[in-house]
Amino acid sequence: MTDDKGLLTTHQKALTINLDDSIYGTFAEIGAGQEVARLFFQAGGAAGTIAKTISAYDMTFSDAIYGKAPRYVSRERLGTMLDHEYSLLIERLNEQRGSRSRFFVFADTVAAKSYKGNNDCHGWVGVRFQPTPGAEPSQIIIHVRMWDKENLLQQQALGIVGVNLCYAAYFMRDDPRRFIESLVDNVGADRIEIDMLKFSGPAFAGIDNRLMSLHLVQLGLTNAVMFGPDGDVLQPSEVLYKKPVLVERGSFHPVTRLHLDMLACSRSKFLKEPMNEGKEPVVLMELTINNLLEEGGRVEPGDFLGRVDLLGALGHLVLISNYSEFHRLTTYFRRYTHEMIGVSMGINTLLEVFNEKYYENLQGGMLEAVGRLFRYAVRLYIYPMPLADGSLVTADNVAVAQQHRLLYAHLLANHFIEALADYNPGCLGIYSSRVIELIRTGDPSWRSLVPQETVAMVERLRLFGYKG
Repeated sequence: MTDDKGLLTTHQKALTINLDDSIYGTFAEIGAGQEVARLFFQAGGAAGTIAKTISAYDMTFSDAIYGKAPRYVSRERLGTMLDHEYSLLIERLNEQRGSRSRFFVFADTVAAKSYKGNNDCHGWVGVRFQPTPGAEPSQIIIHVRMWDKENLLQQQALGIVGVNLCYAAYFMRDDPRRFIESLVDNVGADRIEIDMLKFSGPAFAGIDNRLMSLHLVQLGLTNAVMFGPDGDVLQPSEVLYKKPVLVERGSFHPVTRLHLDMLACSRSKFLKEPMNEGKEPVVLMELTINNLLEEGGRVEPGDFLGRVDLLGALGHLVLISNYSEFHRLTTYFRRYTHEMIGVSMGINTLLEVFNEKYYENLQGGMLEAVGRLFRYAVRLYIYPMPLADGSLVTADNVAVAQQHRLLYAHLLANHFIEALADYNPGCLGIYSSRVIELIRTGDPSWRSLVPQETVAMVERLRLFGYKG
C-alpha cells in the first residue's frame, strides 16, 4: 500500500511494525493526546507490538513518575521519559521475552496549539530501541515545530511523524539521507519542521550528527541548524531564548584573523548598546548553504566538517542556514528573542544587502526587505575595506547605488548601520580566497594570516588542499 508518490502510507508503516513479532515496547506521550499509539492501534495487530501506552498528562502525575522538571516540553524531560520507560521494560520483560524481542520505547513531550492559541507549538520526540534482541540500545531524538493552525491537525501531523520515526529506526538505518527525508513522509515540511536531530548508540557508530543536521537543511526540513564548540548538535531555542544575538556571516574558508577581529570589534560595540547593558549576548558564526556549495551544486562533507571544526576549536557556536537574504536571518532569530540583534559584516557583504536581485520576490522590493531587516532593534556593524591606494572604504563613505543613497543615509544617520573603528590595521586585507591559494600552492606565509589554532588543525587534518 503506497501513496501516489510511491511512499508507504502511514497505515502501512505501522502495520509493518505490528506484524514483526520481534518489535515490542512502550509508547509514552505527554501533550497532544496519544496520537502515535493510536495509529498503531488503528493499523491492526497492535497486541504484537505494544506492551504499554501511558500519557502522564497531569504535571503532578508526570513528576511522580519521571521526577520534577523545570520545563515539561524539553530535551531533559524526554530523556527522563526514555530512561524510565526503557528501564521498566527491561526489568519486567527481559527475562520473559528478551531472547526474541527487539525492545523499544517511543516517547514525546509536546505543546500543541492551546485553547487560547497563543503558545509556541513544538515538541521533543524520541525512540530508544534494540536493533537486535539483547543488543545495547541506540537512540534517535528530534525536535519538531508544528505549523498547522488547528490543534487537531497538529495532533494528526505529530502522529504521522512518530510512526515515521519508529519505522525508520528499524527499517531505514542503512540510508541516513533517506531516513531523514522519510521523517516527513505523508505530512510534509510545510506542516512539520524538524530543526534538531541526534543519533546515538552502537547502531549509529559511523554517523556524524553534523552531517545529518546538514541534510535537514538541504532537504528543506528546516532552515537552520546549530552546533556547539564541541560539535554537538544544539536546538536553537535552547541557546537563543530571550538573549541578545550577535552574528557574523561568512564562508570561513578558512577562518582568518580578519574574521576574528571583525567579530571582536562588533562585540565590543554591541555590548555598549544601552539595550544590552548587563547582558551577555549569544555570539554565532553563520554559514549559508550557498557558501558551502562546490562546483555542481554539491556540499563536500570533509570541507563542511573542516570549517565547523575550525570555528569550534576557536570556541564559537556555528549556525548553518539556507537564508540568502539578511532579513530572513533576523526574522529567524525573532522566533526566539525580542532582544537586540547585531550583524557583523564587511563592505562587500553590505553592498549585497542593497542588491535588488535578492528582493524580486517581495512585492515591496528593497523597501520591504529593509523594513523587515531593521525591525525590532537590529544593527549592522561594518568592517572597513582597504583599497590599493591605501585609503579605506567604510560604512561612512561607501558608494551605494544612486537610487539607494537617501535610504542608506537614513539608516546610517539613525545608527541602524554603524562603522567599526577599533579594528586591527594588521588584519585589513586578509581574504580567505588568498589564504586558500597560499595553502594549496605550499606558500608558508598563510600561517601568519590565520589564528594559531587554525594552523594546527589545517596541518593535522590536511584541510583545504594542504599537502605538508
